[in-house]
Amino acid sequence: MIIWIASYPKSGNTYLRSFISSYYFSKKGKFNFDLLLNILQFPSIKFSKKKINSEFEASQSWIYNQQQFFSGEKIHFIKTHSNLNEYKGNNFTTGNLSLGGIYIVRDPRNLITSMTHHYSLDYDKAYSKLINENQTLLEKSTDGDCSNFTFLGSWSSHYKSWKNTNKFKILFIKYEDLERNKFETFKEIVNFINTLKKEKSIINEKKLINSINSTNFSNLKNKEENEGFEESVYSKSGKRIRFFNLGFNNRWQKILPENILNKLNNTLQNELNELGYGINE
Repeated sequence: MIIWIASYPKSGNTYLRSFISSYYFSKKGKFNFDLLLNILQFPSIKFSKKKINSEFEASQSWIYNQQQFFSGEKIHFIKTHSNLNEYKGNNFTTGNLSLGGIYIVRDPRNLITSMTHHYSLDYDKAYSKLINENQTLLEKSTDGDCSNFTFLGSWSSHYKSWKNTNKFKILFIKYEDLERNKFETFKEIVNFINTLKKEKSIINEKKLINSINSTNFSNLKNKEENEGFEESVYSKSGKRIRFFNLGFNNRWQKILPENILNKLNNTLQNELNELGYGINE
């Protein structure tokens, strides 16, 4: 069975995985990057039974591959950026395979500045991706294998597809609460996971605090600078792009160009209001 750690890209998924891997896969809650190997990504070539030759073929194989790798009683924490809506008639997962999921959403006005940094995009291109209902991600292997294909959709449809699903239980959290209400939010995450796992043991608060402290953003950023981080990417010029960049210091009020801010506020007004992200905050 799968517990999904889900998000639109650059919304805090790695931060959340770091905490969860620290709490559940270390003895004392002390984080290191190797712990992230306990929460790998799907879709991926690693979790594919055959070479996939197209995006459509990849979507046809999503559930089959989950059945091959994640069925049974053992619980697997799996990261994904996939939209839960159908892609050309194919579902991403089923309630029989998914025990539950934790979805982390982030204010798109901060998310877009992280996108421009990570993907080396200008703001107009990043904005176009955010609102594109057909947006996808694909990193083909050297032999053209498309097993990594991910259907994103728009930012709006993405979070709604997870928030509103009735296929399995979802804990819906906001990235900003990992700063404002850190202890309470991480405690809620552990309680949710333990409930899914039907564990009656009480929370180990010392380990919880260690996990929170050892995965705070400044520690993750320092570890990347000192040790490197395999999930960081390279620019077209070959320069390594820092994965842990601004974190909670990413404030759209100080960074975001006015024309892009106006576009986002207008296009996503309903979503911003629904999520409690004030237009003028």
